[in-house]
Amino acid sequence: MKTSSTHDQRIAKMIFASVYPMYVEKVEKKGRTKEELHQVIEWLTGFDHKQLNELIKERVTFETFFERATLNPNAHLITGVICGYRVEEIENPLTQRARYLDKLVDELAKGRKMEKILRTA
Repeated sequence: MKTSSTHDQRIAKMIFASVYPMYVEKVEKKGRTKEELHQVIEWLTGFDHKQLNELIKERVTFETFFERATLNPNAHLITGVICGYRVEEIENPLTQRARYLDKLVDELAKGRKMEKILRTA
């Protein structure tokens, strides 16, 4: 699925630290924990709690965030629609990775079982 270059650039330049509190709020409002959110982020990116906090403190963009990440080899198993886009059809790799993260956060907030979110079952 094509996204516009403006849309892709907007995602690339967004500061991860400005979106992270919204992820926390979304999952906590639905009864999930910050620790579960960190588990999901670590599964996708390879960043442990300490590295994640450093990236937040550094105020990296999504572009830098995903450049430094080691994407989980099973990330391609993340499918479905998020923000009006079918994630498996997004052509821009950075936009797709950002939407993978959005999709995982959404699944966590919706109460999906962790083994399903982490594509282990």
